[in-house]
Amino acid sequence: MGEPGPTHDPYAALRNADYRWFIASLGLVTLGLQMQGVVVGWQVYDRTGDPLALGLVGLSEALPFLAVALFGGHAADRLNRLRLCAVSTFCLAFCSALLWLFTWRSATGPAAQAVAPIYGIIFLTGIVRAFYRPANVALGTDLLPKDLYANGSTWRVSVFHTGMVIGPATGGLVYAWRGPVAAHFLVMALMLAGLAGLLLIHYVPKPVRPRAGSLFESLAEGLRFVFSRRLLLGAISLDLFAVLFGGAVAVLPVFAKEILHTGPQGLGLLRAAPAVGSVLMGITLAHRPPLRRAGRTLLLCVAGFGAATIAFALSRSFPLSLLLLAVSGALDNVSVVLRATLLQTLTPEHMLGRVSSVNQVFIGSSNEIGAFESGLAARLLGLVPSVVFGGCMTLFVVATTAWRVPELRRMDRIP
Repeated sequence: MGEPGPTHDPYAALRNADYRWFIASLGLVTLGLQMQGVVVGWQVYDRTGDPLALGLVGLSEALPFLAVALFGGHAADRLNRLRLCAVSTFCLAFCSALLWLFTWRSATGPAAQAVAPIYGIIFLTGIVRAFYRPANVALGTDLLPKDLYANGSTWRVSVFHTGMVIGPATGGLVYAWRGPVAAHFLVMALMLAGLAGLLLIHYVPKPVRPRAGSLFESLAEGLRFVFSRRLLLGAISLDLFAVLFGGAVAVLPVFAKEILHTGPQGLGLLRAAPAVGSVLMGITLAHRPPLRRAGRTLLLCVAGFGAATIAFALSRSFPLSLLLLAVSGALDNVSVVLRATLLQTLTPEHMLGRVSSVNQVFIGSSNEIGAFESGLAARLLGLVPSVVFGGCMTLFVVATTAWRVPELRRMDRIP
């Protein structure tokens, strides 16, 4: 009889102490950012009553993010990744402190309906996140050997989505119980706790390869790499358009208030529901060997995400809406894990920062631009028709990607 094959260890990445501190920090920062999203969304809609104002929150973050994201990737490839991640986290804490201070000072008086300063602070947050995201992805990759990338990606996505579960629910509850001032203060505290987690990591930076050429040639190298890998480009593009058209997160305050007739507590649960589904799916994936028929699975999950979005738009039941959002989150988790593993596996280590920043230009900004698209479409088409349209566009994108990138459709295991 032959020797038994190696057993799958679902906790392999977590046995690395530095990686544990890394994902603890990621979880705390994610928790704070998700709380901030709920608090700012309800605060802006409460002050304006306009769904387009919610879209402008996303646009305020997307524009600066797009402007400097590639530079953030270049910095992640040239500087100490842990130090860059720590500085970015401190700056996120500073932005949350500004939101807390403005909310406290504008609680009463003529500034009680003002939202322009909120847009300004979110603009600064977009700049900071453009440096935080590629540094964070590259740092997490540096802390693990290559054979643990898939396992590490699964746990990183699971921890990220756990923050997305707890953050919105906590944000809504704290907002309803103690008001936005207390909620923003708690966000600031979580950011500082995330910074403390990073400071406990023992990290030896890998030598930086000397590269000739200008800064812009370095950035172009990252872009050329992504566009020369059809498999990677197809997976990124699929997520880009699915998030751009299919997301309903930005207009959830309107659904909560006008369709489902609930308050900030209900909004927090609606924001948390996709992440609940994602965490459950993440735990399932972590305890399973790597997926077979990965390309087909990716396409089917994104199509299911679009269908769940359409069903959510038509729902008038709060429990059913929560369930549909949870299903959409579970399907999205599979897509995120597969794309993240593809990116880490196909990208040389010295280019991880720049390629991650290109990925974030596609994916990260699509969340914020998608928020603007959702707010604008809700004003032009009406709330429910705009979300149904977005879900239908997601299904169209899946069909187009399956046709135009056949190697993605045929991919069995991630190479």
